[in-house]
Amino acid sequence: MIQLFAIGFLEIGWLEIIDILLVTVLLYQLYKLLTGSVALKIFLGLLSIYLLYLVVRAAGMELLSIILGQFMGVGVLAAIIVFQPEIRRFLLLIGKTTAFNNDRFFKSFPWRREQAEKLSLTPFIEAAKSLAGKNTGALIVFSKSSELKYYAESGDLIDAVISKRLLMSIFNKTSPLHDGAVIIANNRIKAARCILPVTENNDIPASMGLRHRAAIGLTEVTDSIVLVVSEETGQIALVRNGEVFRNLSSADLRIKLNQLLFDTDQQKPTAPPASAEKPVNVA
Repeated sequence: MIQLFAIGFLEIGWLEIIDILLVTVLLYQLYKLLTGSVALKIFLGLLSIYLLYLVVRAAGMELLSIILGQFMGVGVLAAIIVFQPEIRRFLLLIGKTTAFNNDRFFKSFPWRREQAEKLSLTPFIEAAKSLAGKNTGALIVFSKSSELKYYAESGDLIDAVISKRLLMSIFNKTSPLHDGAVIIANNRIKAARCILPVTENNDIPASMGLRHRAAIGLTEVTDSIVLVVSEETGQIALVRNGEVFRNLSSADLRIKLNQLLFDTDQQKPTAPPASAEKPVNVA
């Protein structure tokens, strides 16, 4: 190892610098993950106790060191129990960003490419337009690398052929299936009335209701694309990776869905559509 410089008895090299940078990035990501939740205060409390333990041990206070040492011995198990939701979110975030979970990793496979090209967007465009005209809320999830089995099982499994009339029937205000999300997987309507995780981000504008929050929450932990029709305003929006594309017209919706689902840029306009608002990134 090449030594760069020394501070007293400490020898600093490239490996130590990289180690410090990685720890800094890890602590920053943990802070971002815990910001805005009660877990941040608990984490700071545990960190304070650990720092106190290091101080009393260095000072040679044996009795207090033993007491705090016993507490720190079960601290890992206690942290897993206390921070279970945050740990789950952190692991989902890591799994979402890995190369094997990226749909582009498999896009060269012929069966994956054939499957993506078969999905017709027309029923979704027409249904969203009709629902928006009637101020009827809707939440449609397009799965990509995952079939979202866990979320599909939270609702009613349908496994039906996609059609505009079926989507209109599901989201009709008198339908028992309208309250929840529809999940599209393998070019079929997999399930309806599905429960999605609501985001815990506090920076979301007040104009976004529960449907938008649920769409953002799902896209924060999966690579899915979510179509949202607002019941209050009738506006159509798409959500990906916590980023919301609002106030889309039918033409804008088709272009954006093609870009997000099939990674195509040939239909991308040279300038942003006049009817669409700037995307809101709340991730």
